[in-house]
Amino acid sequence: MTGLSAVLIFVGLFLLGGAVSFWKQKLPKGVVAVLGTASALALLAGVLRLEVWT
Repeated sequence: MTGLSAVLIFVGLFLLGGAVSFWKQKLPKGVVAVLGTASALALLAGVLRLEVWT
């Protein structure tokens, strides 16, 4: 696991936690959707950068 993939996975999980927190606080759905999308993209990028796939 490279450093960048670890950072991307960490950021993705951090954003996912923020999205869940904002959902529980009943904030606007647009904010939750943006955080969820950013989280999914960061997690996907981190997983795809893992050296397991090569």
